[in-house]
Amino acid sequence: MIATAKRLEGVGEYYFSKKLREIDALNKQGKNIISLGIGSPDLPPHEDVIKVLQQESAKSNVHAYQSYKGSPVLRNAFAAWYKKWYDVDLNADTEILPLIGSKEGIMHICMTYLNEGDKVLVPNPGYPTYRSAVTLAGGVCVDYNLAEKNNFYPDFDALEKTDLSAVKLMWVNYPEMPTGKKALQEIFLQIIDFGKKHDILICHDDPYSFILNDKPQSILQIDGALDIAIELNSLSKSHSMAGWRVGVLCANEQRVNEVLRFKSNMDSGMFLPVQLAAAKALSLDDSWYNSINKIYKERREHVYTLLNTLNCTYSTEQNGLFVWAKIPLAYKNAYDFSDEILYNSNVFITPGGIFGSNGDEYIRVSLCATSEKIQEAILRINNNLNKG
Repeated sequence: MIATAKRLEGVGEYYFSKKLREIDALNKQGKNIISLGIGSPDLPPHEDVIKVLQQESAKSNVHAYQSYKGSPVLRNAFAAWYKKWYDVDLNADTEILPLIGSKEGIMHICMTYLNEGDKVLVPNPGYPTYRSAVTLAGGVCVDYNLAEKNNFYPDFDALEKTDLSAVKLMWVNYPEMPTGKKALQEIFLQIIDFGKKHDILICHDDPYSFILNDKPQSILQIDGALDIAIELNSLSKSHSMAGWRVGVLCANEQRVNEVLRFKSNMDSGMFLPVQLAAAKALSLDDSWYNSINKIYKERREHVYTLLNTLNCTYSTEQNGLFVWAKIPLAYKNAYDFSDEILYNSNVFITPGGIFGSNGDEYIRVSLCATSEKIQEAILRINNNLNKG
């Protein structure tokens, strides 16, 4: 018997991987499940981005291995994008590292900096990949609570009372997923000060700053942030390019080179036409962001109606591709609530518990479904309630 590596202990299969198989089985039974769960954008990228990919991939000289640091064209495009939208100056040659999706960046950072037993502060609730990447790298997750009473921002008084002696990294994510909490400069300032005070590397994951948000923000806007912080960003949500796998790591030169030591042993670069198309996407003006946000805003209004139908409570001050809502008190937890909706109304909504114990009383509804689909989901839920 060949046993799996110990590093897999405590790391289960990703929730959506399992749940999507169950939904597929239900669909084969004729259930026609409406999924409002996963945040995979259903809108296409800008037509000019697709055109660049088509034109460049037809050339004969673009199919070789690429630079491990990415094309200068893409690195310069990211630098210009950060300057235009965040007013952050980055050196395209030394402070930008393109990634095959920012999710791989989470793993790269953990593998680059964590030794066995190193502790990492992870948000609860938060993106599950932070926890699994830390565990796979041999680190130990230390939850810091994000609670409604604290507006889902870190409680720095509580953190200061925590034993931080072995903490090496801290994962943060604003606009926050799953809670949709907005990025605030004063919170970023506190996070950077906290990292500097305790010599903790701040890892900020920023894929949602352009979705239903009037003012995109970066933690690198804080003076001195590059001394203690790494930021990941992505085109998956902001440019509807999730399947293209284009992300970026922004950090000072030393950090970029350290992560590159690991990354260069894991892949051989990104297909050049994808990089050139991504550069085109990064050059788009605000009409692109306005167009997709107009659609997401309309969908969000329908999601509010759906949540009202379910007697959930929620804030209308959320950013990102989801709406985070508290379930009715009559239910033990969101898993039971989600399964009841799935099995009785053929609608799938993500239970908040997958993001940590502080999400047990919440659900997360994705905006990655058409308004017509969301309205159909409302009709199904209403019909089921009327049966009851």
